[in-house]
This record gives sequence, C-alpha cells and structure tokens, in this order.
Amino acid sequence: MNRSEKTETVASLNATFNEAAVVVVTRNLGLTVAQSTDLRLKMRDVGASYKVAKNSLAKIALEGTQYGSVAELLTGPTALATSSDPVAAAKIAVEFAKTNDKLEIVGGAMGDTFLDVNGVKALASLPSLDELRAKIIGLVQAPATKIAQLTTAPAAKLARVFGAYADQKAA
Repeated sequence: MNRSEKTETVASLNATFNEAAVVVVTRNLGLTVAQSTDLRLKMRDVGASYKVAKNSLAKIALEGTQYGSVAELLTGPTALATSSDPVAAAKIAVEFAKTNDKLEIVGGAMGDTFLDVNGVKALASLPSLDELRAKIIGLVQAPATKIAQLTTAPAAKLARVFGAYADQKAA
C-alpha cells in the first residue's frame, strides 16, 4: 500500500466514523472468506458495514472523532462494524458471534460512550429503530381504533334492543 492509498483509506475511515452512531470492534480469529462475506452481507442488509482495516491506519482515522476511545481496542486481527442505527451493527455482530466462535466481540463505542463486551451485548438486545417505529405506530393507532369501537358500540346495542323488542312483539 503506497502513501496515497493509505491517505485515502484514512480519509474514508474518518468519514465512516463521523457518520456512524455506533462502532463495534471485533477480533477475527480465522474467519473463512465465505464466513466473512456472509457477515458483510448480513451487515449490509441492515444498513451497517463491516471493514477490516490496518490498526495503525484506523487509529489515525479515529483521531478527532468521538470514537477515539476505541483506539485502545485495536490490537491483533481486528475489524470494525459501523452503522448509523445505534443498534444494527451491534445486533448483527453479536448474533454472528453466537453462531461462530471465530468472531469475538472486543468492545466498541456509541458516540462518546465507551462500551465493553457486555455493553455491546446489552446494546444488541435493544430493539432496532425500525422495531421502535412500528411499536410507536401501533400505539398511536390503538386509541383511534378504540374510539371508533366505543362510538359504534351504543348504536349496536340499541339496534339489538330494538330487534329483541320487535321479536318479542311478533311472538
């Protein structure tokens, strides 16, 4: 890698760190190409990214960002999972690590907050933004449905009373 490629890599990583809501550091303990590709595809499906970068270049890219605390985790064969959704990258990384012992969660950060392994796992257990949006929509729609049911219920009861009264007169 020549100097200009290193400069481009640092600039690209720095832009990624500035746009990310969460950074998860993982240790690659011998993932195959197929496994790594599978992980990248899963990350891409939820709008996250998974990059293997030289630790020295990643440390330079972390300077001046809110994720500077992650630099101490960059030792050995590491990779970085990032996403604009604060939960997506952590959720996929933790799920993948559960099924594959060759990927180890080292830690991460969410904004200025440093996360250890347990912090990343706790973050992964939270619902994603899409799940939260669906819950909010459901909660907003529920009162409207109940109001509609309440306004039609008295009329339906009254109709049943008149129907019963008519049946009684006819008998």
